[in-house]
Amino acid sequence: MAWWHGSITQTVLSLGVAGAAYVLWLAIQRLWLSPIAHFPGPKLAALTMWYEFYYDSFLEGEYTFQIAEMHRKYGPIVRISPYELHVNDPEYYDVLYSRDAPRNKSLHLTGMFGAPASAFGTVDYRRHRIRRQPMNPFFSQQRIRTLEPMIRGMIDKLCKGMRAWQDRRAPLHLYHAFNAFTTDVVVEYTMGDSFHYLDDPDFTPQWSKTIQAIVRAGMQFKQFQWFMGLFELFPRWLVLSINPDIGPVLDQKAESIRLANLVIDSQDSDSVSGDKACVPKGTLFHALLQSSLPPEEKTANRLSQEVFTVIAAGGETTAKNLTTVTFHLLNNPEMLQRLREELNRLDPDGTASLVEYEAMPYLTSVMLEGLRVSFGVATRLQRSSPDQPMMYKDWVIPPGVPVGMTSLLIHNNEDIFPNPEEFIPDRWMDPTERHRLERYLVAFSKGSRQCIGIPLAKAEILMAIATIFREFDMELYETTFDDVRVVRDMFNGHPRKGSQGVRAIITRWNGRLGAS
Repeated sequence: MAWWHGSITQTVLSLGVAGAAYVLWLAIQRLWLSPIAHFPGPKLAALTMWYEFYYDSFLEGEYTFQIAEMHRKYGPIVRISPYELHVNDPEYYDVLYSRDAPRNKSLHLTGMFGAPASAFGTVDYRRHRIRRQPMNPFFSQQRIRTLEPMIRGMIDKLCKGMRAWQDRRAPLHLYHAFNAFTTDVVVEYTMGDSFHYLDDPDFTPQWSKTIQAIVRAGMQFKQFQWFMGLFELFPRWLVLSINPDIGPVLDQKAESIRLANLVIDSQDSDSVSGDKACVPKGTLFHALLQSSLPPEEKTANRLSQEVFTVIAAGGETTAKNLTTVTFHLLNNPEMLQRLREELNRLDPDGTASLVEYEAMPYLTSVMLEGLRVSFGVATRLQRSSPDQPMMYKDWVIPPGVPVGMTSLLIHNNEDIFPNPEEFIPDRWMDPTERHRLERYLVAFSKGSRQCIGIPLAKAEILMAIATIFREFDMELYETTFDDVRVVRDMFNGHPRKGSQGVRAIITRWNGRLGAS
């Protein structure tokens, strides 16, 4: 048996030597031979992706703040991984996210949520332009303004539900209410019928848990995207046994594919009957199928991925914004009073249109400041130049190297926004200053890949704020600034661990508008 044990020992030693040689070669390649080896930054971050994994997965969303520390130590451009650079210079944002220059995304970000066939998940800029073009008219400002009656109807449902919470004399979790509202709006518009989350007296808190579960999984496994693909192959019962909160998104994806197939089947017929008639005209499915997209871009699976990413993004970020704005207004009675005075002065009968809301100075300043402090997507958004090097000052960035910038760092830049953690709508009141500051407001990103839902998000925010704060008096319940202060980057900004969210007691319904 001695020969057997000797053989095992020799094999183990050989594997150990081979492993050590591989690690040594990897270290030499990444630390000295890499085309970005000369960029400043911590050597451990340049050596291994486990450095990022520790901060983002083990510490749950702290890598963005570690990157901020790197910039304080190394300067405005740093190497944050074996493959990636990060810039913290607000003046460079328009260069990196240029609308005219070709920019690819990074698979490190796009692969987080398992929708590679969507515009969001598309790496190549040419393919992205093909996929994005037919959606642009669907989300144009002119088209969104025609949705005003539908949005008002959803706000009426929201107010009706909030009135019931006044009678319950219990604290309302505002994110649940706003997430039900924003999700029902975007689903109604894109799929033809809402999920009816607003009809639930509790505002369907499970959907909020589901969205958080998806985001958390994306952050945990963004470096192991093969696992996300494997996850898609698991049977439903196994997925639910691993994480029960994922259930609603599985149902939503299945329903999206079903509706896509129905619309596809109906395209060859002017008259539909039976089940096909359940899909109203004018959905995002119809817009994509009736566009000039090539046939391979019109499959049910791809269409469902497109709709899924629009719904997830359109609900979550706007709901967080409304929650954050509501906290700050309730926490600053003088600001709330000033908002109400403007609404009473410019809209005494409570009949203002969306266009009129868009012209109200203080209301729009509240909206802009809310976008600033809630950040939109809080994580870095990587871009790379596919063929030509990019320049940052004297630094030459090789083609294909992802470079990220982060809204959180720009919005918290004290040179642009003094006292950045304070909610100060007045910083937007002067028209000249507003025009200057809007250049640095990047909650929706910029360039050809900026958020497609900007007009819809702004319409929801303006109409909801104007209505709710005339309809209701509220008091914060066991909620402090730490419950909205972003200290974790989980794709969107998150507060401290253990936060119970923004909760409020509805103390009075003023009965000014049609929420009965």
